[in-house]
Order: sequence, then structure tokens, then C-alpha cells
Amino acid sequence: MTRDAAAIGAGLAPARIARPIPTGQRLHVIGVAGAGASAAAILAHHAGAVVSGCDAGGPSPYTPALIEAGLTLQWRHDAAHLTTAPVPDRVAVTKALTAIDPDHPELRAAIAAGIPLEPWQQVVADAAVGRTLVGVAGTHGKSTTAGWLVHVLVAAGLDPAAFVGALLPSELTGGLPSTARWGRGAPFVVEADEYAGNFDAYRPDVAIITGAEWDHPDVFADEAAVIDTFVGWLGRAPDGATAVINVADAGGSAVATTLSNAPVRLVTTALLHETSDDEDVIGGAGALERGFATGLGPARALVARVVGQDRDTTALRIRGLDVAEDLRDVTLRTAGRHNAANALGVAGAAMSLGVSPAAIAEGLGSFAGVGRRLERKGEAAGVVVYDDYGHHPTAIRETLLAIRQREPGRRVWAVYEPLTYHRTAALLPAFADALATADAVVVADIWAGRDPDTTVASAAALARAVARARPGIAVEAPGSVEATAEWLAHAVRHGDAVLVMGGGHSYRIADGLLERLASEE
Repeated sequence: MTRDAAAIGAGLAPARIARPIPTGQRLHVIGVAGAGASAAAILAHHAGAVVSGCDAGGPSPYTPALIEAGLTLQWRHDAAHLTTAPVPDRVAVTKALTAIDPDHPELRAAIAAGIPLEPWQQVVADAAVGRTLVGVAGTHGKSTTAGWLVHVLVAAGLDPAAFVGALLPSELTGGLPSTARWGRGAPFVVEADEYAGNFDAYRPDVAIITGAEWDHPDVFADEAAVIDTFVGWLGRAPDGATAVINVADAGGSAVATTLSNAPVRLVTTALLHETSDDEDVIGGAGALERGFATGLGPARALVARVVGQDRDTTALRIRGLDVAEDLRDVTLRTAGRHNAANALGVAGAAMSLGVSPAAIAEGLGSFAGVGRRLERKGEAAGVVVYDDYGHHPTAIRETLLAIRQREPGRRVWAVYEPLTYHRTAALLPAFADALATADAVVVADIWAGRDPDTTVASAAALARAVARARPGIAVEAPGSVEATAEWLAHAVRHGDAVLVMGGGHSYRIADGLLERLASEE
């Protein structure tokens, strides 16, 4: 059963047109240790607000940057945060809280005091007022694409501000790794999540759609509902905005097709199959230009194919970056076709922002990645461990293919902490099929997130489905993330590659496994 955005964001003010954050405005962020909420706090701080925050879950990988910025943090929830002087002028919160506890004491205190209560995305949008807003949306690849675009813009000297849902390295933030970057240039890049109206506060001047596929089954009944949401979001963009859409993805193509009468400029991207030759690249670009148009004319097309790869790199041949539309070869420092497709989205957005083809090519080729996206955590006892945010069957399948490119010849373990019960239940057969492409599978306990019903699925049920999908495969469901790390430490052997995936506390599996293996060396 699906729920609408109003039910999930109970008590929150609806999205509105962004307005500047007044200097000295007091902002309190509930759930400040989250990836997005922490970014909102940092960006508001740089915009001139006086920021405090609380999170009963305690510190997280995102909070050192908050401490570095000097923000006031409390590791408990307390209504007194909203009633003790000086009281905040506004309160920001994540829908992960309102979805499961709309009567939370701090939320009730804010409402009783008449303090505006908004999703943290509204704070990010307000911090971006006066900038060129770039929204990176799509079912998959948002964090990698947004972080990659930030890297290209920084390298080109545009000094962007940004919110990215993964840790940006210190080289980009200028301080500790963080999900936020404060820059003084015109571009302001935001990761724009379609869940329950999360991206409604963003009215982008440039938008990227990496693709559209059914996800978030608690709010979207089917893929058509997902596509409608992206179309509606683009429809609220300013006239003359640019939409960069991956039309090699079926959902992305459906979104682009619906924009035929919209007052937006369209840039289409497509990664062709490896078997294509240069003529296919040229012809493919022409077909995309002719096949898609909006109210502002035919699309501009970026088309590429993979022309080579090794363990650490993927070579692309791109057509459409240069005015003369000749071919340009770029070598990416990453693996996987999904990342090659992401690179084209980055190129399309950077091109729309006036970055030169040479600077785009250099930025595409020098990007080393963001946190928890195909991140190589280390090696101990001859076992290499990777960490990734993958939590959808398509993402799991593509990331496993990328690991096989990175670690040829190794036995590959897929270790997954399912993200939410409703997603696991709705997509169970697809999860099982994707996980079964590994050589061995371990399923940790499900991370509930914003789920009010934890009875609809289980780690054990997913493990059984994997066994049915591929009889004879080694599969286990050891329990908590700590128990999973402990079990793995005794099961893996020299020469294995372990890919840990999930969106909750799965990163603790990767860290814990490496610690245990290192202690035994």
C-alpha cells in the first residue's frame, strides 16, 4: 500500500519558492547526523544562519564536518530544544522521522510554538537563492553524478556550492569530508531525491535525469508513477531551463518524450553498446537529435561507447562535446557501464554551464569518486573489501559487474544490508536474481529506515529467495551488521573480493571485517 507525500511528511510545511536565509536566523535541525540534514546545517551556517542540531542516533560519518564548523549539537531529542531561549526561528527535519513518528515530542513542540517546520531540503533550496541551481535526479547514480559534477566545476574554476548525498573528499570541501561544499561561484549543485516530494523545493536551472525505474514502492505504485513525478518536477523548472536526460534508459526516454511541448532545452545522453563502431556513435547522435525535441527546439545529443577497460579505468569515445562534433576520447578512473553513463550526464550539465570541452574531458578523467560509491576500503589477509550504497536490484547487479572488472579472477561476495522492509518485500525476486550473480551471498538484518511495518520481509526470506534463484550458491543470513562482519571474518579466504552494499549501517560491516582480518594477519 502506498502513502502520499502529505502523510509521510505529516506536520511539515509544503514546499515553497526558495527565499534567502536572513543573517542571524536561528535554525534547529532534527536528525542532524543524516547525510542530507547535515548538509542543510552546514550550508545554512555558511549562508549566515545560527545553527543547532540534535540526533538521538549519535555521531555519524557526516558529523565531524559539523563539529569542525562549530555547530551546537546534542545527541538526544528534547522538546526543550524548541522552548528554551533563544528559541529557533525555524526547524528542519527529515521525513524519515515524520514518516514513522509524526507525534515526536520535538515536532509537537515546534508546532505548539508556531515555529515553521520544514523538510531539510527547503533549507538547502533557500541557501541556493541567487545561484544557478543544478538538480541531479534519477533512480540511480545521483550521488556519484552530483559529486562528479562538483569535481568538474571545481577543476574548471567555477567554485560551486553543493549538497551531495555522499561524502565529498577534503580536496573538494576544503575541510573535512562532508556532504556539503560552500563555494562563491554561480553554480549550486544539489542531489534531488524524488521520494515523497523531497525535490519539490528545488526549481533547477539545469537538471540531470540519470534514469527512471520503479523504486520507493511505499510511495510509487509503479514505474509510470515514478516517471510522472520526474516530469512534474521538470515542469516546475524555470522557462528556458536545461534538462540533461539519459535516453538510453527506458524510463529516461519516457521522461524526455513527454517534454515535447515544454519550454526547456534538452540535452540527451546515451551510452551505446561496446560492439558499436565510430559510425554508430555518429549515427546514434543524429538519431537522438532528430528523435527528441521540446518547445525550444531539437535536442543536443551526447553519445558514447566504451572502447577499452582495465581493472582501474574505462575508456570512452564521446561525440557531441565539441562544437565541431568530432569524437573525443576520455579515460575514466572508475569501473562499470553505469558510471560511464553517469559521466555523460556530468558532461551534459557542465557543457550547459559553459565549461569548455577540454575542461570537461579533464574533469571526467580525474574524478576519483565519492564516499560509499564503489569505494575500495582496503585489503587485509589477502581479502579486498569494497563499500557501496547500492540498495536496488539494478544497482546491485551493475555494481557486481563493476567489481568483476576491478577484481578479475577473485571469488566475489555480495554482502547486503537491505534498505527498508517495503522495498525488500516489493522487489524480492529481483533482489534475489541480482544478488545471485555473485559467487557467494550474505544478507544482514534489514535496516528499517522510515518503515512503520517491519513484518513484511526478513533477511532470512531474502536469503532463501537467493538460494532458489541459483541452487547451490553459498548464502547466509547471520543477523546484525556486527554479527555479519564476525561471520564473514571466518568465512572469507585469501584472494576473495567482498562487496558490502546497503544504505543503513552496512558500512560497519566493511570496517568491522577489515579490522578482524587485520588482527589475524
